[in-house]
Amino acid sequence: MIDIIGQAVNLKELIDYQGGSVVSKEIIKKEKGSVTLFAFDKGQGLSEHTAPFDALVYIFDGKAEITISGKPVSVQAGEMVVMPADKPHSLKAVERFKMLLVMVRG
Repeated sequence: MIDIIGQAVNLKELIDYQGGSVVSKEIIKKEKGSVTLFAFDKGQGLSEHTAPFDALVYIFDGKAEITISGKPVSVQAGEMVVMPADKPHSLKAVERFKMLLVMVRG
């Protein structure tokens, strides 16, 4: 887990791309939710899955395609999308991208 409590930080500088990979760094993990940074190299992604809680994805670098219940949504730097609980979703890097994932349980 990254210790940044009480500090001003630049999200882009907290995580780096790695060729052919998906990189993740957890910032906050609590019983009621978590905040995680991800960096996806172009062409990388997460296969379709579901989660029992809502999730907010904020893209802060690059461009992704997020598919929710079969509907593709193009998201780029400066944009966000909410993925509802219990709905199948997947992510794919149209170009390499970085995202902030906020999951809320309960």
